[in-house]
Amino acid sequence: MDILKDLQDRGLIYQSTDLDLLRKRLGEGPITLYCGFDPTADSLHIGHLVTALTLRRFQLAGHHAIALVGGATGLIGDPSGRTSERTLNQKETVEEWVEKLKKQLSRFIDFDSSQNPARMVNNYDWTKSLDVISFLRDVGKNFSINNMLAKESVSSRLDKGISFTEFSYMILQSYDFFKLYELYGCELQLGGSDQWGNITAGTDLVRKMHNEKVTVHGLTLPLITKSDGTKFGKSASGAIWLDADKTSPYAFYQFLLNVDDNDVIKLLKVFTFLTIEEILELEQEVATAPEKRVAQRTLAEEVTRLVHGEEALQRAIHITNSLFHGEIRNLTGQEITEAFQDVPSTTLSDQQGSLVDALVQVGAAKSKREAREFISNGAITVNDVKVTHIATKLAELAPLDGKYLVIRRGKKKYYLCEVVA
Repeated sequence: MDILKDLQDRGLIYQSTDLDLLRKRLGEGPITLYCGFDPTADSLHIGHLVTALTLRRFQLAGHHAIALVGGATGLIGDPSGRTSERTLNQKETVEEWVEKLKKQLSRFIDFDSSQNPARMVNNYDWTKSLDVISFLRDVGKNFSINNMLAKESVSSRLDKGISFTEFSYMILQSYDFFKLYELYGCELQLGGSDQWGNITAGTDLVRKMHNEKVTVHGLTLPLITKSDGTKFGKSASGAIWLDADKTSPYAFYQFLLNVDDNDVIKLLKVFTFLTIEEILELEQEVATAPEKRVAQRTLAEEVTRLVHGEEALQRAIHITNSLFHGEIRNLTGQEITEAFQDVPSTTLSDQQGSLVDALVQVGAAKSKREAREFISNGAITVNDVKVTHIATKLAELAPLDGKYLVIRRGKKKYYLCEVVA
């Protein structure tokens, strides 16, 4: 498999230290490469999939992949793409996040293969024992302040200021490349386009530490944007996380199902392992029958299955179909909480209370008068049943799974009430 051609066909190559030289090296046999993931939160988000899946593509092509989790760099903070200093997290917090990221990465990169297993490393392992004098003498002397100031990740911060802590991030990431070359013969660093300055600093350090006698490479992937120019990976409620507790599989599925026709083919190339030929067939579907949204369903199914597994995918599909056909009563309690994770919700403790009071409490109406108007005008349904009697009591309603009242106001406004004893 020509991995560079596949990446180019998928629009996944943005910058390279020397693409022709890298192509020649790949033609000589398997290469060891790495990509870093810093624990700046307790979960990766959908943007991290771009690099994680590209690392997997290299592995499938027979190359040796290393996933680096930044237990050390996560304590420092990468200035890339930021306009201000990030808040430094406690060591214990970062350690906890490291373990969570390791678990997530294991879904996409094969660390257990009997033939070509990927390797997972933590840069804290070789950074924790460094003393500052040795680090400055042996590593720091290889960095020119002038060159560091010229890097976009640093230069973009000079007007507002950057601490020495974040300024030093580039040196630490570069040292990672050096250590991985020393330990595993790693010759290629992969990263997002915002990492170009850090990556080239790393290739320079490896060469300098070996008196220019070695050749290593850097490759960046483009920032994935939508057709309107905005960054892909954000919803109205925020980032699309890979952790099911932060973004439910249903919400994840819906996010992908609703992408624009102008974006779906590009996203299929980036986020799935479908062949280019299969994606071109889907492109024809978009052109000839866009109303069927076959490409969007394929994208949502492929990526949701990859991130959350088959069971979660089928649950997301069942929720989607039930809501579309107005069959909320078919949902289980787990499916209800997943489907309505992001809608206004409340807990009702007075089972003898009125629906009017519940509408106000959950935010479906601003006042009791408005709640009565909604009910009398036929704008309120509870668990798929239209309610028009303004004196309706909660005890008269049939909670789903014994405790849930799914309220719909109009056609699209949903609210969730949990009735407790």
